[in-house]
Amino acid sequence: MSTFGLIGLLVAFAGVVVSVVCLVAGALVSRAGRSDTGDTLTWGGHVASLLSFAGLTVCCGVLVYCFMTGDMTIEYVLNQHSDASGDMAWLYKLSGLWAGRQGSLLFWAWLIAAFNSLVAVRNLKRTAKLDSMALLVAQLVLAAFVGVMLFSENNMPFTVTPASYFTSDGTLTAAASMYGMNTLLEHWAMAIHPPTLFVGYAGLTIPFAYAIAALIVNDSSKEWVVRSQRYALFAWFFLGVGIGLGAVWAYVVLGWGGYWGWDPVENASLLSWLVGVALIHSFTVYRQRGAFKRWSVMCACLTFAFVIVGTFISRSGLVQSVHAFEGDPVSVALFGVLIVVPIAAGIVGLIARWKSFGPGTAGGDDVDSMASKDAAYYFNNVIMVVFAFLLAYLTISSALPEIPFVLFSGQTVSAGTYNAIARPLGVLYLAILAVCPLLSWGKTDGAQFWKRARVPGACALVLFVVLMVYFFTYLLPGYEAIVAAGGTEAEGLLEQGPAWYYNGLAVVGFLVASALFFNSLFMLGRGIRAYRASKGGGIVSAAFGMLINRASTFGGFLAHFSMAIILVGLIGSSMYVTEVTGYVGYDSETDTASEDFVIKDYTLSYTGNSIEQQDNGDDIDYTVFFDVYKDGEYVGSVNPTVQLVQSTQQQKLVASVISFPLEDLFVVYRGVNDAGDFSMDVRVNPLISLVWIGFALLMAGIVVATFGRRGARRKREGDESQDVGKNVAGHGDAPAPNAGRQDGVVVAAAYEAVAVSDGEKVVVEEKVVVAEAARIVDALADEEKKG
Repeated sequence: MSTFGLIGLLVAFAGVVVSVVCLVAGALVSRAGRSDTGDTLTWGGHVASLLSFAGLTVCCGVLVYCFMTGDMTIEYVLNQHSDASGDMAWLYKLSGLWAGRQGSLLFWAWLIAAFNSLVAVRNLKRTAKLDSMALLVAQLVLAAFVGVMLFSENNMPFTVTPASYFTSDGTLTAAASMYGMNTLLEHWAMAIHPPTLFVGYAGLTIPFAYAIAALIVNDSSKEWVVRSQRYALFAWFFLGVGIGLGAVWAYVVLGWGGYWGWDPVENASLLSWLVGVALIHSFTVYRQRGAFKRWSVMCACLTFAFVIVGTFISRSGLVQSVHAFEGDPVSVALFGVLIVVPIAAGIVGLIARWKSFGPGTAGGDDVDSMASKDAAYYFNNVIMVVFAFLLAYLTISSALPEIPFVLFSGQTVSAGTYNAIARPLGVLYLAILAVCPLLSWGKTDGAQFWKRARVPGACALVLFVVLMVYFFTYLLPGYEAIVAAGGTEAEGLLEQGPAWYYNGLAVVGFLVASALFFNSLFMLGRGIRAYRASKGGGIVSAAFGMLINRASTFGGFLAHFSMAIILVGLIGSSMYVTEVTGYVGYDSETDTASEDFVIKDYTLSYTGNSIEQQDNGDDIDYTVFFDVYKDGEYVGSVNPTVQLVQSTQQQKLVASVISFPLEDLFVVYRGVNDAGDFSMDVRVNPLISLVWIGFALLMAGIVVATFGRRGARRKREGDESQDVGKNVAGHGDAPAPNAGRQDGVVVAAAYEAVAVSDGEKVVVEEKVVVAEAARIVDALADEEKKG
């Protein structure tokens, strides 16, 4: 089977080389004036990219076949196969494809080829210059991936298993039988976690490719953003899903009671997600206002570079992590180059095209007032990019030499240090996110701000009071009890700051979450009202219509709304966790425990234990059973397990969790001591369900924004919506009584209402839009008077 895999890899590499050569030749020949020949060569480059995808598909198919059939003739399959049994066994076998260094590199390359093929197919008939150049850049990235697999022995996924690993009858030797997948990876969340991340990583190649292509062809219009924005959202969505699944796995499998420990590889996955936030918001400003053009190009380059930085961290061997692959020098060199080149290309390209990639209007990138949308978007980008660079530095600081006067160089940064930096920065960022919808472009009028903010502000205060009651009656007493008890937990809390700062930050976080929750909700409601004024009908039909036809706006507000829920969950589940560790005395003769296990208002009463061997004959599950009572009332049972792999003596702790609306009871069994007593680690995680709920809503918002309609496409160049908005607001520079209503959504609704389809283009006369937008404003004003 290794021969078939190697042939597929050779075909893929040949396809990449032919594609790159044809695309370069086509561009040069077309520039020389021979457009017909150039178009033919360019078309050939597109077709060749499909060949590389086909070759890599064969490669992946070979490995999947071997994993599913138990064919161990390929060494990678031997090292990464799963011998799990049960309903999920097929998934664990399949996950062997991306479980190791070589297979994950192949899978990533296949995904890049899939995205490149999508670009090629969409551009095959017209072979537009911008798309062709973007495909060329993306194919160069793919060439690096395929080349390192083909020419580096350590990264070759089709190395034949040595004959010494087999007996004379073709079965594996006893020593070879011990190879296989790490048992910690045999969990549904971890099986899906890597491929979702790789989809995100591969997808972010396309915005980067279009950014470089736009610089090469000197096209500063919003066309490259329009072409790549859905790819960016799609990739960012999968990155978020991957990070979330990793958190689920860490929560229930690793047995430490949390879901984010600032592990180096956890941090690596977060880097590109953070810069992706800046990229998506820059794209919004680019499309709507013709500004942030340089920001958008550089964010696209940085996002891709941070994808590679994350890969470099996990594959270089520089840092130690439960998630990391074994390092090799070729991967270090490859990914080192792929980090430097995109950033350098973006910087050099912007210097060369500085004038043409300036804002659409003079001073368009200037921030005239701190109380404006311009400032909010600007600081959104700054905070995300700066935090990504800071997080990358802290992650690799332990691998750096100690340098005098350079903080953290040569030191391993503790989780407490990460929290001390991330928490206030996160609260500040979400505060900006909360206020941004209430602001106007350029400068915000105080009266208009108050008009927009008073109702959601009043509702936010009510929610804040409710949260404060919960804080003072439940969270704060738990914190004080931990500190009063002393020990390592108390020291861990106190090292993150004095009590007034620690608890004050939580209070401010709750206030920000309350404001973000209702500001996002009310802005969504305002958008629905504007849509209803434009289209008519009831509230429900208007909401559904906005969901379908103004999906990016609807999804954006839903995503912001979800961040408020996540913030509340993060405060409770990461800052106010109560943990109790200890032993439960056990009498094996009577199968009874000498005492109950108590934590806060929960009592765990022992009811039995079991030892079961799995069907694979290698795994043994040691389980203890407890009935759980809260304030004396039975609420359920838990059965935490220690799973032992006999062949490797590796243990996996499988936690048992009872979820309540406002907290989780998290129970881990760690085995027995010399006396036979049960070692228990039990936690109460407040508000953790809000993390999962908020995360699900965030993903839903991204899905809506990614796959929904974006309204009518406009043929006219420039920032029509801004100009029309000024005309509606007061016919030019004159003030208008309803200026606060012209905050994007009204003009968007007006465009949508009067746009006339003309094939793939849409032609809109500005005066018609002005009249329609003015009608919507008047309708909203009448509605306010009636209300």
